[in-house]
Amino acid sequence: MEAHLLLTNAHMRCDSYGTGSQVKLPGKSAGEPKVFKFGIPYAKMYETLAGEDAAYFTANGILNLTRRGASVKESATRWQDTSSETVASHDVVLAFEERIFDAVIEDLQTRDPGEFKPVLVICLDTKDNPAEAAKAGLTALEMCWRIEKCEDLLSEAGDIIEEFGEQKMKESSVKILYQICYL
Repeated sequence: MEAHLLLTNAHMRCDSYGTGSQVKLPGKSAGEPKVFKFGIPYAKMYETLAGEDAAYFTANGILNLTRRGASVKESATRWQDTSSETVASHDVVLAFEERIFDAVIEDLQTRDPGEFKPVLVICLDTKDNPAEAAKAGLTALEMCWRIEKCEDLLSEAGDIIEEFGEQKMKESSVKILYQICYL
């Protein structure tokens, strides 16, 4: 959501999706996440968590996360439930975890191809916590600015990502993966 917010504020078209079977937020223990169905409004998630233990979920940042989510969009959307037409309207897909990158690639490879349009899928592997999400959001914005400037995404993507990755490896340990899929 951090990247979604930054990209939207930079006037870039942006949608965000989850790839799991449900929305999982950290609970009071690692073995007991707070689980919500896709489509449940972020405002309802906030209300539920605040009613359960507002102090705890404020301290761990989850209430802020759901509030920010509600300011960006109504509810979480599942990637695999999104129509191929909508998916094909994206030129670039950013994932922030390798397992999500893999799920997106797998999904794209199993969909029936339409016009055989290229979709660039990039992974900026990021630890799932607020501080790292903030850094990854800025990294995503910087990468998208570079991609926006290219004249031919298909032929320039590899060079842009390789150069960007080399620069980012000097600044942080961000791992960047990418693949071009066709839909």
